[in-house]
Amino acid sequence: MSNEVPVIGVLALQGDVREHLVALAAADAVARPVRRPEELAGVDGLVLPGGESTTISKLAVLFGVMEPLRARVRSGMPVYGTCAGLILLADKILDPRSGQETVGGIDMIVRRNAFGRQNESFEASVDVEGVAGAPVDGVFIRAPWVESVGAAAEVLAEHDGHIVAVRQGNALATSFHPELTGDHRVHSLFVDMVRANRAAESL
Repeated sequence: MSNEVPVIGVLALQGDVREHLVALAAADAVARPVRRPEELAGVDGLVLPGGESTTISKLAVLFGVMEPLRARVRSGMPVYGTCAGLILLADKILDPRSGQETVGGIDMIVRRNAFGRQNESFEASVDVEGVAGAPVDGVFIRAPWVESVGAAAEVLAEHDGHIVAVRQGNALATSFHPELTGDHRVHSLFVDMVRANRAAESL
């Protein structure tokens, strides 16, 4: 891998993969789709995209990537989840569907589809701690929210009284979709996390 540019994967089993690949490239990372364990082994960090969290979790098991992904997250690989990806990073789901599994990594309890159905999707300005400048335009599509977080998790943003962005160590999660807006600052924050992790591992 390059010593300069981090290689960041996007879990490409279902969801808005292409938009994340574009956003990561705009944030000065090498972006690759990841579907299999050997592809996961070749990246410095990973994005879990929006989509349908139950479908993504079942496909991750089917493709043999769920256990290697859990192991890498536990070992400190930077990971960023948006919408369904936030659900996948939760240690607990309030209303899981049958057979739904999570990767885990953030001590939080989440509620699926908390902001409403597809036709209740909306955009809102969100102040995200760690993202300089104007508020981020958040696109909320059947979005979850975070009911509560444990002591190790840091709340980065709230909307309408609900937690919508969280960080715990090298794991970052947002209820909304910054990859759909053309504003790449949240992805830049994640790329910076990956760079810092690489630098720490090289010491």
